[in-house]
Amino acid sequence: MPDLKGSVVAVTGGARGMGRAMVRGLLAEGAKVVAMDLSWNPSGFSGDNGDAFLKELQAHKDDVLISTVDISDAHQVENAYQATLEKFGTVDVLVNNAGLRQRNLFPPTGRTTTLETQDSDWEKMFNVSVFGTLKVTRQFIKPMLERQSGSIITIISGGAMHTALGGAYVAQRGNSREMPYQSAKAATLTMMFYLADEVRENNVAVNILIPGNARTTGYDEQNDARREAGMTRSKPGRVSQRPEHIVPITLFLAKQDAHTGLTGKCFDVPTWNLEHGLGAPAEWQDPDAHPA
Repeated sequence: MPDLKGSVVAVTGGARGMGRAMVRGLLAEGAKVVAMDLSWNPSGFSGDNGDAFLKELQAHKDDVLISTVDISDAHQVENAYQATLEKFGTVDVLVNNAGLRQRNLFPPTGRTTTLETQDSDWEKMFNVSVFGTLKVTRQFIKPMLERQSGSIITIISGGAMHTALGGAYVAQRGNSREMPYQSAKAATLTMMFYLADEVRENNVAVNILIPGNARTTGYDEQNDARREAGMTRSKPGRVSQRPEHIVPITLFLAKQDAHTGLTGKCFDVPTWNLEHGLGAPAEWQDPDAHPA
């Protein structure tokens, strides 16, 4: 497989959690990275050592474009795209990682029922996680279509999935009480499945990742609040993984194009890691995570 040295990779939500881990992993592979996020300033990181990460990226100024972007704003997305072309000339890979978290709408636990939500909750969620992802994809796919090569990777949630059971389909995590978040992730999943078929002839791969249980920004605070409210529904043996667990498959898919045949697929990251000799969830466990 080709390496990523010199490839231009755009990552949304690149300041924290899995986005931060992916940016670091891509730079280590020699890629040039467009790190997009809404909070590229020291005060926007809420004490998660974001200032140090920002300075870390600034030391890679020739290989990194730090871009403050609200992906729900078409003008900001277009500006980020134009800045990318000015600095790097093209885009080879797009990682759609940014999204609005459920706990942003319903702090601190992130749990509510569908009937308790308001229309405005759905509008806020879909504006970022669905329409924002669409806006970024429409812009950053352009060089890939022109060059007839590229890869798009999009992060969703296992709660968006359905499972066949006795001749019918049931929700994989119907009791998670995370609406409208899971509906937005389901919409994004379907959008990417259809996009994969639409751009296959242009040799652009489109694949989807389900990270599993990863310790990202606000994870501990959310779990503490759920436990205090008696909302814990943890399954025995559930492991809180380090965000870095998503890096190996991200690097692998970034090297794909549609001619390899690896497109239009949705991968469960913990399963992929295990099947490729990269360790079970327990081996990626974050020892500092609060119980989920």
